[in-house]
Amino acid sequence: MRKIAIILTILLVVGFTACNQKKEAKKVNKMDKTKEKIEYLDREIKKFAPVKLSFDPKLINEKQKIVLRKLIEATKIMDEIFLRQVYSRNVEIRNMLEKKNDELSKKELELFNIYYGPFNRLDHDKPFIEGVGEKPLGANFYPEDMTKEEFENFLKAHPEKEEEFTSNFTVIRRDKEGKLVAIPYSEEYKPFLEKAAKLLKEAAENCENPTVKKYLQLRAKAFLSNDYFESDLAWMDMKDNAIEVVIGPYEVYEDRLFGYKASFESFVTVKDPVESKKLKTIAKYLVDMEKNLPIPEIYKNFNRGLSSPIAVVYEVYCGGDAGAGVQTTAFNLPNDERVREAKGSKKVLLKNVAEAKYKMCWIPIANTVLSKDTLKNVSFDAYFTHTLLHEISHGLGPGIITKNGKKTTVNKELKEYYSTIEEAKADVLGVYNGYFLTEKGVFPKGFEKQLVTTFIGGIFRSIRFGINEAHGGGNIIIFNYLRELGVINYDTKTEKFSVNLEKAKDGFTKLANELLMLQATGDYEKSKQFVNTYKVIKPEVKKALEKLKDVPVDIRPIFPEI
Repeated sequence: MRKIAIILTILLVVGFTACNQKKEAKKVNKMDKTKEKIEYLDREIKKFAPVKLSFDPKLINEKQKIVLRKLIEATKIMDEIFLRQVYSRNVEIRNMLEKKNDELSKKELELFNIYYGPFNRLDHDKPFIEGVGEKPLGANFYPEDMTKEEFENFLKAHPEKEEEFTSNFTVIRRDKEGKLVAIPYSEEYKPFLEKAAKLLKEAAENCENPTVKKYLQLRAKAFLSNDYFESDLAWMDMKDNAIEVVIGPYEVYEDRLFGYKASFESFVTVKDPVESKKLKTIAKYLVDMEKNLPIPEIYKNFNRGLSSPIAVVYEVYCGGDAGAGVQTTAFNLPNDERVREAKGSKKVLLKNVAEAKYKMCWIPIANTVLSKDTLKNVSFDAYFTHTLLHEISHGLGPGIITKNGKKTTVNKELKEYYSTIEEAKADVLGVYNGYFLTEKGVFPKGFEKQLVTTFIGGIFRSIRFGINEAHGGGNIIIFNYLRELGVINYDTKTEKFSVNLEKAKDGFTKLANELLMLQATGDYEKSKQFVNTYKVIKPEVKKALEKLKDVPVDIRPIFPEI
């Protein structure tokens, strides 16, 4: 009996020890995984270099500072709306992370705030928080269980509902019976928009400039009525203004299901009057640039308004879609084709953002991927000018088109491929129009060489944003197309890229024609085939991107105090 008792004791001790060892192993394994996750999050956060944005405070007076503060408050409300547009669980996830105090949760929250959600915008929207599934293609604009086919079949059965269902300013939900319904933004986000409208009215009361006052009053009204047309026209009419602001639902990039639904955003900026005046010269050539497009006359668009205000500004705050992940250097709004036909569009260039990006990201990237001879033709002036020409080019080419005898828009016909093709078009026409304006004597002789080379160097910066994102996707399409034509060459020994300037003009002309004709004909199937053919990362590009892993992908703005 004693022997049996001893054996049982030994077995119990061995079993207890093994159990403890398993627990310890699990604990160590969990610690290792947590450490790996923290290291991953650190790497991702470091891709966004913190940069203090500045501007000359003498450009504004005390009353204008009050206006700016009100607009910044309203912008923070755009953040809250956009957060809800990106993903249905965003608020829940943010609240959970804010309650925790461990290192992992703090890092997750930091990256969550950069991306406005738990999805890595630089890595195909891969979730970086445990328990989060794939990001819905339709973000939170549609029911997560809704398919494209269900939406399209519903519209076939209910053609009278097409306008409200495809509107930029409605979300699609299910009623109690599970049927699809369209809900206006003014209803879906009512509590937020009421607060934002109040702040805009208060800002307007302190406005000395009558055109800015009118815009803010009309935009406050639009938040409650869901009709943005009049306020967009008022935005186009702003003049002699020190404060340049745009706030509301505009870009459709977040909707990767159809490209219909607009995200809320805001840019609060102060105008640089000297630089803005300089760039007005280019706007005088808008009609000539439309005439010069490399497509048949029948597809050229002379119906768009010829007003094309250009503003060079200093960003003092941004939010919503404008603040998510990669920061924009410029924007061209509004997107409403009715406004573009009546007034044209306004181009706004963010000078302090462009300078920060060029210094922190563009220069180290170009030094790594371009050959020495190619680097001779790069400059900040060319980088900034191409940004301007890119925005101007958004306003050129087909907008409202006729297909099968029916008036429609390029956006509605190309659906989820529209944003990528439109960004590629604007970049290609930016260079194409650079050649044209150099020939006209607007730019000095030889400037087109700088423009081509600087743009091609910048492609690597854009594709680091992720090729699922419209700008990155558009840029890799351009890169692969130009490689096929021999405009971009690769040296396998030095592993550097160079530009064949003799082939560049013809190459950009051919690609401009291809992109413009996809838009002019509204051909969805051809657009799909074109994008799927060229939107790929090839080995030489992948190798170049690996060399850039320690270079910041973009900036993380630290806004000035007002």
